[in-house]
Amino acid sequence: MSRRDVLTLGVGAFVVSTIPLAARRPAAVVRRTVPVMGTIAEFAVVHADPRTAHAAIDAGIEELRTTNRLMTRFSEVSDVGRANRVAAVRPAVVTAGTATVIREALAWAEASGGAFDPCLGRAIRLWDVAHRRTPPPPSAVARLAGRGLYRAVEVDTWKGLPAVRFTAADVEIDLGGIAKGYGVDRAVDALRRHGIRQAIVNVGGDLYALGESERGAPWRIGIRSPADQQQLAGELLLSDGAVATSGDYLQYFVYGGRRYHHLLDPETGAPRATPVHSLSVMAPTCLAADAAATAAYGMAPERAQRLLARRARGARIVSVLTGKA
Repeated sequence: MSRRDVLTLGVGAFVVSTIPLAARRPAAVVRRTVPVMGTIAEFAVVHADPRTAHAAIDAGIEELRTTNRLMTRFSEVSDVGRANRVAAVRPAVVTAGTATVIREALAWAEASGGAFDPCLGRAIRLWDVAHRRTPPPPSAVARLAGRGLYRAVEVDTWKGLPAVRFTAADVEIDLGGIAKGYGVDRAVDALRRHGIRQAIVNVGGDLYALGESERGAPWRIGIRSPADQQQLAGELLLSDGAVATSGDYLQYFVYGGRRYHHLLDPETGAPRATPVHSLSVMAPTCLAADAAATAAYGMAPERAQRLLARRARGARIVSVLTGKA
């Protein structure tokens, strides 16, 4: 499938096929694109009434904004920001949704043996690949390597409310590997509440396909090539399921001929060393697909399959792209 074969809806890892250009016909598809969660969210809703579709999309966008408001580490007043400020000293009260996502993240960390660690905020800030042009000092990296910081996070209740507590120094929660997936699931739930049964929600490469496309067939999802994002490396057919991709080709800098990307290895505290440039996971929920793609990136195939079998029944790796990027 080439870019010329489809009307595209897609940024990040995916291109969504709607109506084939060779057989274009009228279809009640309402599309909306909005910046949220540090990326672009895209909605394509199939419904006979555009007003209903737009109201549903409004509700979905609000769910994404709420997720971001509660779970971003870039705000001192978000649940995560407040926990990072005070949880080493006293319990930090969080919302039930944030507590759920942190528990899920910790379960993925435990199941993956720490390959997925939601507590690498300090290491992520240290590398800051969006702005750096040289690696940080090795001594600073080593101080944060191999710590298993997820073991120092407790989620319990305090005065009857969900709360987070840190039991070690250097813990800083970053839910970047799971919160988008949760937000997509919440947005899809909002669409369902408005009577929507056919839709796509894509948030920067975390995608859920609800029902079938306007053609009455599964949605066609094109996976972008890391080497040339104007080309597609593969295609998926998806209905009532999620797919998420982790890759090193969007956030990185090059120094000394080496690519330093944003996907850190908790064991080394540095970008994960792997020939894989893109890995995509299909799962029943977007939260599971998001976490699985993050955890399995750069992992040996057998270990990755065991992890998915333990943590995400029905999930499977559907694309692993290597080579030049």
